[in-house]
Amino acid sequence: MNLPLLIAAEAAKTPPSGLTQFWIILGYLCLLVGLGFFASRMFTGTKSDYQLASHSIGPFLLLMSIFGTTMTAFALLGSTGEAFKEGVGVYGMLASSSGIIHSLCFFVVGIRLWSFGKRYGYATQIQFFRDRLDSDLIGLLLFPILVSLVIPYLLIGVMGSGTVIQTMTAGAFPDVEAFKTDSPATSFGVPKYLGSLVVCCVVLSYVFFGGMRGTAWANAFQTIVFMVLGVVTFCVIANRLGGEESLLANLRKLGEAIPPEKATRMEMSKTKFFSYLLIPLSVGMFPHLFQHWLTAKSAKSFRLSVVAHPLFIMIVWVPCVLIGVWATTDLIPANVPIPKNPNAVLTVLVKSLTSPLLGGLLTAGILAAIMSSLDSQFLCIGTMFTNDIATHYGGKGRFTDRQEVMLTRGFIIAIVALTYWFSLYEAKSVFTLGVWCFSGFASLFPLVLAAVYWRGLTKPGAYACVIATIAAWFYLFRESGYGKNRSYAIDLFGYEVMPVAGIFLASAAALVGVSLITSPPKEETLRKFFAERA
Repeated sequence: MNLPLLIAAEAAKTPPSGLTQFWIILGYLCLLVGLGFFASRMFTGTKSDYQLASHSIGPFLLLMSIFGTTMTAFALLGSTGEAFKEGVGVYGMLASSSGIIHSLCFFVVGIRLWSFGKRYGYATQIQFFRDRLDSDLIGLLLFPILVSLVIPYLLIGVMGSGTVIQTMTAGAFPDVEAFKTDSPATSFGVPKYLGSLVVCCVVLSYVFFGGMRGTAWANAFQTIVFMVLGVVTFCVIANRLGGEESLLANLRKLGEAIPPEKATRMEMSKTKFFSYLLIPLSVGMFPHLFQHWLTAKSAKSFRLSVVAHPLFIMIVWVPCVLIGVWATTDLIPANVPIPKNPNAVLTVLVKSLTSPLLGGLLTAGILAAIMSSLDSQFLCIGTMFTNDIATHYGGKGRFTDRQEVMLTRGFIIAIVALTYWFSLYEAKSVFTLGVWCFSGFASLFPLVLAAVYWRGLTKPGAYACVIATIAAWFYLFRESGYGKNRSYAIDLFGYEVMPVAGIFLASAAALVGVSLITSPPKEETLRKFFAERA
């Protein structure tokens, strides 16, 4: 008997209870806390070491930490849930283009920003933009916008982790009446509010003590965990649903069972489908990714990330999307309670179709993907507050390195608390929330691209770009019912497109138009950033 059938046979022996999964999840979270404490023993006590790991990250760790940072609950829970609702076209909308566009951003924008950061000692995007535009105001304009866009991104992870833990531990505490819910898929499991709180505290602990080094190590470890266990999940579920002797035979059977309306993107226009291609440009403006780029030891460290990133995306997204559409087939056993909440489809299938032991390990893999992005975002926001607000306006030399590290840690605690508080409110679709968040970052991409390649970019042009982006984003977000309309699209010159297309166009037009009619930047500034072209 082959390995998948052995795993499937073992899975069928023990009914799921939720308690085994609970202990495995608890053990995994304790392991992460231990990793954070271990990383803290290598902490030198300086601000540079806490925020950028002293620029010591090599190719492998850079690849794993960057990839882990870009894989969120959006990629796992969101893609599975959206494929369950909309079909396999979800892969073409985002994953296939993300593989290429992400690597392109690393190569075109990331390496150049790393070189500026290395040369002039930047730790945040805002420090770069202040120097490049010779403008103090751009920092005040960008800081609240970047933080406001990162918080929904954080919410995706916090909400997703609570959903995962509650679903996987359902039935673990039958005597605790407070844990009872209306759905058998979640009843008597650890409540979402409690699961989210524990995950926030675990991530906070290793970010607080380990800084960027602890974050990079945790990201690398968690990336390996969720990639390996993700492939195992895919094989186990395929064999349980297919029931044939080989994995290939099961994949063929499952493929034939997918309903026709879920096997294509027939209900979506071509223009709307292709407008999704703009969303992956968001990585060029992610503040946490900027910070990870700066940790690289050299420009050569980017090579592995540029080459391997598309392959890694395929390894993660293909299984998630296929599992989502398999959940719509008649091959799903009658005793599997497919949830109303699409975000919970993956975890319900994992729990229902695997043994408690394997399910617990697979849950650890899902949580690994979620937490590997939360940590970088928390650290990034703390770093931005310290460098761009406290130190910049408090006066150079006012704070010691130790005090700046404490400021970073303090702001991280505040953001974790704020994000957790927001997560207690009505749950949104992870996929929809992610698309709106990424649309905002993607529409700021013209700003960073022009900043590193166009000598004609001016201060007023940059202000116009940022203001046009946030005004268009907020207007369209409100028109969509604040994300309630999941299929919201706009009419652009007679074509149906995603809102990101309209926001991106407004952003780029404002940047170019205003830059062309305003005074050019100082020659001194241009020599600093375009010396090789002078």
